[in-house]
Amino acid sequence: MDAVPTGLHIAGDWRPAASGDVFEVEDPSVARPLRTVADAGTDDALDALTAAHEAQESWAARPPRERGEILRRSYELIHERIDDLALLMTLEMGKPLAEARGEVAYAAEFFRWFAEEAVRIDGGYATSPDGKDRLLVMRRPVGPALLITPWNFPLAMGTRKIGPAVAAGCTMVVKPAEQTPLSMLALAGIMAEAGLPGGVLNVVTSSRPGEVVEPLLRDGRLRKLSFTGSTAVGRLLIAQSAEQVLRVSLELGGNAPFIVCEDADLEAAVEGAVQAKMRNIGEACTAANRLYVHESVAPEFTRRLAERMGAMVVGRGTEPGVEVGPLIDEDGRGKVGRLVGQALDAGAKALTGGEPAPGDGYFYAPTVLVDVPADAPMLHEEIFGPVAPVVAFSDEDEAVAAANATPYGLVSYLYTENLRRAFRISERLDTGMIGLNKGVVSNPAAPFGGVKQSGLGREGGRAGIEEFLETRYLAMPAS
Repeated sequence: MDAVPTGLHIAGDWRPAASGDVFEVEDPSVARPLRTVADAGTDDALDALTAAHEAQESWAARPPRERGEILRRSYELIHERIDDLALLMTLEMGKPLAEARGEVAYAAEFFRWFAEEAVRIDGGYATSPDGKDRLLVMRRPVGPALLITPWNFPLAMGTRKIGPAVAAGCTMVVKPAEQTPLSMLALAGIMAEAGLPGGVLNVVTSSRPGEVVEPLLRDGRLRKLSFTGSTAVGRLLIAQSAEQVLRVSLELGGNAPFIVCEDADLEAAVEGAVQAKMRNIGEACTAANRLYVHESVAPEFTRRLAERMGAMVVGRGTEPGVEVGPLIDEDGRGKVGRLVGQALDAGAKALTGGEPAPGDGYFYAPTVLVDVPADAPMLHEEIFGPVAPVVAFSDEDEAVAAANATPYGLVSYLYTENLRRAFRISERLDTGMIGLNKGVVSNPAAPFGGVKQSGLGREGGRAGIEEFLETRYLAMPAS
């Protein structure tokens, strides 16, 4: 903890906020302050953008191999310090150490993937149809980017944005979530150690995001915004980005359906449901939010699921054997409690959980609900907690209609052993990603993103670097 910088990282230097202000980072497992960090304001944000703008030309001119090697060295340093980074993440965010280690490894993979993509940025050469011209297509970096990362995956959501920006030749200003800035500050230190030049990556921590973000979006030097967070904030950022016509990529809210057909392997489906629901304590936009199970297998599925979730060990993430840590703060736990209370009042039944768990922090017991009414708010809002509402369905059309009855479309999950049914239902689901007999879909080599109000653009895979590149066309006569 003492080795983690707590200042702003601007132009390669660590410095306090211009105002001298700081804010507290809380340990959600004990509801007490963990550390204080610099609290940036508008002047600090504009200084960071100035640094990024001034570094852009020279960074874009760096050979792709050099950019890739910096990412590769960063990947190796992250792995060397995986235990320290995991502990830091657990302290500031709450997830159990085993999960934190998994996120650190996952985060590092984005750097390895985009280190290899840096040297594969291509273009094109063609003869015009009439033979008179030669057509050249070239790619170049978009330019300085603002990257806004969420608190639930404080390292992986950073590397998923920083990796392609570095590979493409973009400089950036990163604004991490105020609940979890320490992981990003540690990452900035690692990348500087790996040889990233000053000004390429600038980190501004702030408890006043409006004062930091809006002035940047309205500044003509910024050319790109990448944001992960709620749909409500995403809409606001789109509006603010319109003034400068910024390139925008957004990964927003989800309301993931988890469909279990009558021919599913129940053991695999329960295991997948636990993964899809309980990963990151349920605080994930990819979390299974609504579980639709065929009426013929619903009783057995819910019995097994309640048994599994009810047996999970809740506690501080640093303790041995803990599987479920605290929610991020009192607001988060309060929302979960409100949604569960509304469902219970409307006739739902809790097979396990249904109330906060003991402890000084923001703990909530893993919960399985049945007989959840169709109009219960938890079926229409992101729960963002360890609560699994199960709804029985009678036929395929009913399941698909219920799954699609949402303005969100990030991910869906489908369990069936029938190949034709798998393709038939998958083609009808309105989501950007589908987990077929699989409870985790995220992969650095795959395009991550949604449709409808779940966002714009893609992160990861070949598509991830495209978000940070512009296409240029040059025409010249053949003779």
